[in-house]
Amino acid sequence: MIPWRRQRGDAAEQQVQAMLEDQDYRLLHRNWRCRMGELDLVMQRGDVLAIVEVRQRSGASHGSAAETVTPSKQRKLIAATRALLAHAPELSKLNIRFDVAGVDADGTVDWIRGAFDAH
Repeated sequence: MIPWRRQRGDAAEQQVQAMLEDQDYRLLHRNWRCRMGELDLVMQRGDVLAIVEVRQRSGASHGSAAETVTPSKQRKLIAATRALLAHAPELSKLNIRFDVAGVDADGTVDWIRGAFDAH
């Protein structure tokens, strides 16, 4: 990956993480990796385990943040989440939610709770 893209991606993840922590979410993992893929943010609030895919958006010309998470990407996120649950089975008791957070060039965050499900 191009270094400046990684920096922008890291900054977007930090911004979304801070926003969620302000809403009482607790970070469990950031950039959790397995052979199935990577989970940007794994956050918990109460009995909810939020798997948050963070998208850096330079503009709306390529669609919304949610639209950029294709069915193929959704399958990868679901598979990585299953691997996480196998690694940390205590998380299986939580209600799992897949969110997408798009960070626009101006810093605006479009947080879509329950952007897709595992069914």
